[in-house]
Amino acid sequence: MFTLLDAICVVAGYSVAQVTYFRDKAPGLYWQHLATFLLAALFVTLVANHIFGLYGRMWRHAGVEEARQLILSAAVIVFVLIAVYPLGKRAGFEHVPLTVIVVGCMFATVGMGVLRFHSRLFAWQRGTRRVGLRVAVVGSRDAGAAAIREMLRSPGAGLVPVAVFDDDERAHGLSMVGVPVVGAIDDIPSAASRYMLQQVLLTIPNPPPEMVEKVLLACEKAGLTMKVLPGVSHLVDGAASVVPLRQAREPRIEDLLGRSPIPIDLATVRRSLEGRRVLVTGAGGSIGSEICRQVAELDPAVLVLLDHDETHLHDTAATIPGSTEQALVDITNRLAVVDAFTRFRPEVVFHAAGHKHVPVLEQHPIEAATTNVFGTLNVVEAATGVGVQRFVQISSDKAVRPSSIMGATKRLAEQIVLSRAPVGPSYCTVRFGNVLGSRGSVIPTFTRQIANGGPVTVTDARMTRFFMSVEEAVQLVLESSVLSDGGGEIFMLEMGKPVRILDLAERMIRLSGYQVGEDISIDICGARPGEKFDEELRMPEEEILTTHHPYINQLIPITASAEQFASGLEELRAATEERDDASVRRLLFSVGTSSPAGTQPLSPDHNGALDGAVAPSTDADPGLQLAKDSPAESSEQVLA
Repeated sequence: MFTLLDAICVVAGYSVAQVTYFRDKAPGLYWQHLATFLLAALFVTLVANHIFGLYGRMWRHAGVEEARQLILSAAVIVFVLIAVYPLGKRAGFEHVPLTVIVVGCMFATVGMGVLRFHSRLFAWQRGTRRVGLRVAVVGSRDAGAAAIREMLRSPGAGLVPVAVFDDDERAHGLSMVGVPVVGAIDDIPSAASRYMLQQVLLTIPNPPPEMVEKVLLACEKAGLTMKVLPGVSHLVDGAASVVPLRQAREPRIEDLLGRSPIPIDLATVRRSLEGRRVLVTGAGGSIGSEICRQVAELDPAVLVLLDHDETHLHDTAATIPGSTEQALVDITNRLAVVDAFTRFRPEVVFHAAGHKHVPVLEQHPIEAATTNVFGTLNVVEAATGVGVQRFVQISSDKAVRPSSIMGATKRLAEQIVLSRAPVGPSYCTVRFGNVLGSRGSVIPTFTRQIANGGPVTVTDARMTRFFMSVEEAVQLVLESSVLSDGGGEIFMLEMGKPVRILDLAERMIRLSGYQVGEDISIDICGARPGEKFDEELRMPEEEILTTHHPYINQLIPITASAEQFASGLEELRAATEERDDASVRRLLFSVGTSSPAGTQPLSPDHNGALDGAVAPSTDADPGLQLAKDSPAESSEQVLA
């Protein structure tokens, strides 16, 4: 069909050019020569259009790429016709002026373009008149333009772009895809009524948290809803890309705490896990389940999910494609742990199991020691017994100069894993802060309090914590697992800047569409036992070594001599078996924290027994008041 229409455009275009050139006074001879020329022009045009693919496209969805091909085809046509012009005398069209050739080609190209883009143009006009949610787009770059185009050609989405906001003053007063750029983000409240705005769509790829909060505050002042459009960071040519408008979502707390995407060497991680037998303890917890999901995508030979909670184990298995092995095992049961490891004989182990809730463990130190210390010892001994090649323990920033029972047990668990470095080829621990959204953590607690109408409870306005999404944390755990060389390392994840908990509470209230103080109040409730004002990721004595990954550092660990540590563990075990609460509390903070030989750091290539020491911590700063949490589950890093 387009072949015939293009032929009509060629004849009409060159004829109009000739009439325009001669002002309707062209001699008959000139028309005869033009007729001869049109045969050549038709041949060249149809061949060029075919070469540039102008006869095999869906023009309803055409964009910049299709327009570029049309223009390139026109340029080739003009070039060829001018190149053969000296042969015009022999061909019989020497009286066709060059101007007619150039202008006629322009007219023909315009005609062919209108034929191809008319559906887009009509859809555009319909879009400007249609009824729908009046949307302001934030961002005047490719992603914003692509979002506007998608709204215009997708009337079913019910979105009408009416204004663009961008902090780049050079864009103000311009038009983007027919929609005016009316001002900066701060101008949204004043422009809302003028443009009858109903919603603001943030289209900037990977926006910094400061920008998300700025847009959120502007929408709050204007009484507008805000949506974030994910998945647009890959856009290079906005017109040729399809923007997932249906994926537009409410802003999340992760958007306000986020950072740049983390580089992951997925190929190396895949090589370390592909075709291997992998076991994950605490598979039902937030971190353990995410480890299972990410490992499953790397094609392990067998993926074993180990957890003591039947429901959580079932729920995790249901989210993982393909088959998995499941082990319903409590890590405090040494024989059951040994049996599971003997049965499945894993080659790689991720140890994420353990109790986690600081206030609960302050009241139950014996259970904390039994699970977090001796449960870890059971897992480590079972792993060495079957020759596990790579063992990664999930630790916590609360292990650094611990002021809580939970932190003290995590510190001892770290030392247990590191003490097996001479036996295991690659036994290491990964230390990081709080993950967003884990069960019983601050964000679900705040969410529940806000849903109930408040108040949101915070212990101290000065309280800060590190935060990281669970997906990001697990990516870095997997990356850390391949950095271990010889074992005995502590890998510390870069957590970014600490977040003030009071600021977090205020942001979450605003994200929920409420005014702080007016709709939802914040109560300062006082400290809970074992909490700190600020968390730390390393002890001052631990030397930092950089790795090739910008978000992962290695620490040279400090610990007690092997003999002293083993003796201390036996004393702690006896106290737990005797249910001596006071002795367990004392020993949790003293075992492995002093050495007759003095304090000595482990060198990176250390292959002997651990023989350093650290001073015990007496830090017990107040922290965040959360709602009462259930007792421990599979290990997750949680706000103390």
